[in-house]
Amino acid sequence: MQSTGPNYGAAETPTADDSGEPIKWRMQRRHIVALFAFLGFANIYAMRADLSVAIVQMTSGTTKVRDGSLSNLYGEFSSWSPMVQGSVLGSFFFGYILTQIPGGFLSHRYGGKIVFLVGVFGTTVFTLLTPPFAKLGYVILIIARFVEGMFEGVTYPAMHVMWSHWAPTLEKTKLATFAFAGSYFGTVVAMPLSGYIGHNLGWPFIFYFFGLVGLLWCYFWEKRIYDMPTSDPEISTEELTLLQRDAVSHNTYVVPWRFIFASKPVWAVIMAHTCQNWGFYTMLTNLPKILEDLANYELEKAGVVSGLPYFIMGATLLWSGQFADYLRKEKGWETVKVRRYFCCGGFVLQAVCLIAASLAKSTSFLVASLTLSIGAGGFTWAGFSVNHLDIAPQYAGHLMGVSNTVATLPGMISPLIVGAMVLAGTVAEWNFIFYLCAGIYIIGAAFYWKWSSGEIEAWASDQSPFVREMQ
Repeated sequence: MQSTGPNYGAAETPTADDSGEPIKWRMQRRHIVALFAFLGFANIYAMRADLSVAIVQMTSGTTKVRDGSLSNLYGEFSSWSPMVQGSVLGSFFFGYILTQIPGGFLSHRYGGKIVFLVGVFGTTVFTLLTPPFAKLGYVILIIARFVEGMFEGVTYPAMHVMWSHWAPTLEKTKLATFAFAGSYFGTVVAMPLSGYIGHNLGWPFIFYFFGLVGLLWCYFWEKRIYDMPTSDPEISTEELTLLQRDAVSHNTYVVPWRFIFASKPVWAVIMAHTCQNWGFYTMLTNLPKILEDLANYELEKAGVVSGLPYFIMGATLLWSGQFADYLRKEKGWETVKVRRYFCCGGFVLQAVCLIAASLAKSTSFLVASLTLSIGAGGFTWAGFSVNHLDIAPQYAGHLMGVSNTVATLPGMISPLIVGAMVLAGTVAEWNFIFYLCAGIYIIGAAFYWKWSSGEIEAWASDQSPFVREMQ
């Protein structure tokens, strides 16, 4: 078999077996992990988004019956007030925020594979149970969505632990961002598909469909994916050698929290993550309303158009992850330079596009500006979202748990600010929201540029007295 090629971080697929017979090309095992991770994130985000579509039909929607006519049979929860509906939709985040840090602990202790599986499986089970829970009352449904959020909350930290084993040093960005991109593609696919299923089969089948897809994914993840490269019977010698060369030891018992919270690069990641999510959640929850108020789009058309920016964001994330590692591997760019250029450049582009949207004189320019602003978030994610693995790979799950905990707060706070400031849907009111998001983006860019790092922190190094003491 041939040895690893000259490009650091790239493993060549052998062209012949031990007897000299040519063998067919096959995907590297780390790429299969990335593919299943992509599908896993797509599943859980689809199961997160399906209720936002289904609740319209649950409370006031119509659906086709066998003779092709429309029936109001499924508007059976019309008594639910807007506040009740908001509580049902928002309860997810209160569960989601609670399990980020525990997800990191559990993943380092028991393995990222099993924790990610449990997270997706739990989300799937409660998705399948949503129709009967809804019939028991909105209180039961709120509790169910809260628990579903708790299950989903462990997935990001768990996947970072997986990448600490499965991602070579110069492939971290493209592998991790490929997996994360599944979140956006899952959302884009789920919204129109949920509408189609609900309209033709009834809202319960939205949850049954995505729940069954989730169960299918769980089966293949359990059968095909392994926690450690050394446990995978199908991995090649070349790939195993590559991954072992970049392997780090994991401390599963004691975490240096004092050093973590005193670390400026850690806070740079937290700030970038939080500032990015502020704009993301603001646009995610309000874009259809923005298009309705400022572009005079009907709600149906606004819903379709509002899915485009997240498709672009997913595509941007895929491309920027590949390009970031190309610059590191082929052009010799320092990791910190790549992280800063992508993260801060993305922030600045997002801010500029939001300011442009506030000055828009035409509907097409407004839509284009908002689309570009959201889509540019893919560049930002290629910077900060992988940075945990750069500065402390053996604590990457813990760091992701911390940053995603803080970064979930905008999902709770931003809608309240929008609700308080946007009363009549005027241009001036929405421009205030645009300027607020743009300002937060600039703050995130400045903080990240100043304090980010691409090197392993001293307290996370094998030479650290703390780490040596724990080994």
